[in-house]
Amino acid sequence: MPLTEPHDDRFSAEEPVVGGPGIGETPPDPPADAGPDAPAAAPEPEPVLPEPVRQRIVTLTATVLPGLPADEVPVPLRRVAKFAPNRWARLGAAAIAAQLTADPLFRQRVTARVLADAGDLGAAVVEGTAPAAADPVEVAALAYLARPRGWRELIDASGAAVRAEADSAVVAELVREAEQRASRAEHDRAVARVEAEKLRDELARVREELGQLREEARQLARTLRETQARERKAGEMLATERGRTARAAADADAELRRARARLAEAEAAAGLARASAKEARSVDDAKLWLLLETIGQAAVGLRRELALDPVDRMPADFVADAFADQSATTQAGAATRARDTDDPARLDQLLALPKAHLVVDGYNVTKRGFGEMSLEQQRKRLISGLGGIAAQTGDEVTVVFDGAERIHGLPPAPRGVRVLFSRKGETADELIRRLVRAEPAGRPVVVVSSDREVADGVRRHGAYPLGADSLLRRLARS
Repeated sequence: MPLTEPHDDRFSAEEPVVGGPGIGETPPDPPADAGPDAPAAAPEPEPVLPEPVRQRIVTLTATVLPGLPADEVPVPLRRVAKFAPNRWARLGAAAIAAQLTADPLFRQRVTARVLADAGDLGAAVVEGTAPAAADPVEVAALAYLARPRGWRELIDASGAAVRAEADSAVVAELVREAEQRASRAEHDRAVARVEAEKLRDELARVREELGQLREEARQLARTLRETQARERKAGEMLATERGRTARAAADADAELRRARARLAEAEAAAGLARASAKEARSVDDAKLWLLLETIGQAAVGLRRELALDPVDRMPADFVADAFADQSATTQAGAATRARDTDDPARLDQLLALPKAHLVVDGYNVTKRGFGEMSLEQQRKRLISGLGGIAAQTGDEVTVVFDGAERIHGLPPAPRGVRVLFSRKGETADELIRRLVRAEPAGRPVVVVSSDREVADGVRRHGAYPLGADSLLRRLARS
């Protein structure tokens, strides 16, 4: 392939070589048969260089380029000369090739240094000959740079040698691949022989197993016939046993009828016994009625003696009226203090009712009063305080916690205090409402929680809701 694009007449292939006329010397005379007006010979085109030759030319030029004086380096190559030595041939190849083709003077300067480094091989190439043992690529590269007589033939011979080497390498590669394929084929044949031997052994083993299976099949057939014979004999025995079972069932039915007759007699006797017991109970009921009638007449006499008129309202109704929620426009002073849901005095009044039941929303109170503590410390402090209230009032006290925080191994609760945890899927609020609904109508139930939904829910079921602050103030006072 050409080193660069075709060039003009100034850079023809027949340029003077090293040792020919240089700059300032008289050029050779034209041929004798040329007339004064004979036109100049047309330049021959650049030869097509094999790729190894082209690369070697660029490498040789890049090697001598740093040794040239700065003024002898063409301007396009001065930037290339600044590259590191290992990058000249790789990054400056195009610029070097173009300059060698376009600048004969630069090529002569490069050739002089390349031939000096080549020694005897360079001298032989300048004379137009090349040693037979020389590298054809090196000879072609030197011939292209020096351009002695017959230099194109040297390049063509080098190209032929390179192509021959390439063809030889291809043939060697094909031979190597053929040998590898032959080796693989031989290996495959050996493997196939081994597999065939294995298959023969496997076939022999299968045939042996087949014989064994046939023998086992004959034995199984014989065993089947024996089993069928035993089955027929068992069938005959089963028929005999069925007859015996039928007779036994008939006997059992007769015995059952006799047992039913005895049961009927027993039931009749039991009826007589119940009648006797009913008569005895009637006597007891009469005695009890007489006692209750006596008590009732005594109560009527006591009411008449105390001159108490009949009432249509119960004490629980008065408590509900006294502590029901009222508007903000009600009286101030002691009455307002009594109606405050966070007033501990109201809690004391409710707990003073007979058989009062105090229900506490545990975490609602603890997180409001002492939330800086851990949950375990909150529970212990609240339960301990409620134990004091239960001891003072004698009332029933129940504290409810959310079950999600339940911890096993809690210390025993104080006497009179019941500790409950909501079940899985149930909140403490729902458990509190269930406790309120379970109480009989008229019993005073006090629910301590600052949750508005809890307060509204228990109020609908007749309980008395109080805020958490009322209990916290009551505990702080204890």
